[in-house]
Amino acid sequence: DNRSNIRLPVKDGEGGQPENVSIRPITAELIMEQERDFYPQKGVPDPQTENYKYTLGPGDILSIIVWDHPELTIPAGAERSAEQSGTVVNENGTIYYPYAGIVRVAGLNVREVRDLLTKALSRVIENVQLEVRMAEFRSKRIYVVGEVRNPGIKRVTDIAPTVLEMVNQAGGFTDEADYRNITLTRKEKTYRIDLLALYENGNVEQNVLLESGDVINVPDRQLNKIFVLGEVNNPGSLLMNKSRKTLAEAISDAGDVNNDRADPSQIFIMRGNNGTPEVYHLDARTPDAMLLADRFPLQPRDVIYVDVAEIVRWNRVISNVLPTLNSLSTASGTSFPLFKGGR
Repeated sequence: DNRSNIRLPVKDGEGGQPENVSIRPITAELIMEQERDFYPQKGVPDPQTENYKYTLGPGDILSIIVWDHPELTIPAGAERSAEQSGTVVNENGTIYYPYAGIVRVAGLNVREVRDLLTKALSRVIENVQLEVRMAEFRSKRIYVVGEVRNPGIKRVTDIAPTVLEMVNQAGGFTDEADYRNITLTRKEKTYRIDLLALYENGNVEQNVLLESGDVINVPDRQLNKIFVLGEVNNPGSLLMNKSRKTLAEAISDAGDVNNDRADPSQIFIMRGNNGTPEVYHLDARTPDAMLLADRFPLQPRDVIYVDVAEIVRWNRVISNVLPTLNSLSTASGTSFPLFKGGR
């Protein structure tokens, strides 16, 4: 049983611990489980970058050269775009080329277009030598928004349009970017991309190959806050660096526990997990407590609570009651010698 017999601190008269809340002690086994869960599991589209080839679409511009036949390389006529010095793929996905006629090229790569044109021109040109390359990429676009330096529409080229490549085209991340919770929206479906898992754990599955029309949104890390409350010297909210912070780091950033008031055996981490609350407990008096705290990974919106020591709790009760007792003592002449200020 991995449940703790520790109870959550509650105010007097507010009842006990909720029935749907169980407290798990922080152990080495729990930390190993948490670290496994830190990086995402399979749940994103396959990268498929190894066999990537750019395929043509309407608006793309091809440069077609027929060696030893300059009249074909720079042909005259309305079908040729002199302004672009290339052959434009029409809206219906076709191009026109002399002696080849109308050729459907949409969905083909440049090698397949070269093979088609070579076959067509071989009927009129002996030993035809043909070169086809991209003059301009215009048909495919990906939208990169959020915490990147140059957000906007990015054109897809013959370089595999992975998430990392598109972020680099957008100038890279800003200082406020959240690497772990990037979203990919594709055809009304949304996927979570964790590039931190790629950087730190080599998880190449996160570097998804994108498609035209995809939207990449890099969120603001301001949402990645944790809260340290109770008997620490500087309670409040803390930002997580690249969505990473351990329990020990959080307590240290909050000024450490207050040695005069805190109960080191009563440190709690409260986490809302899809509507199911989870609570973890650390007894910092144990010899291995700091080792465990330094390995325990926090999650955004975690709440850390350091409880007050019993003697301090009792002193606070007395401090609240004492003015009333003193007033009664003054009014009735009754002394309360157990309390400071009594007669």
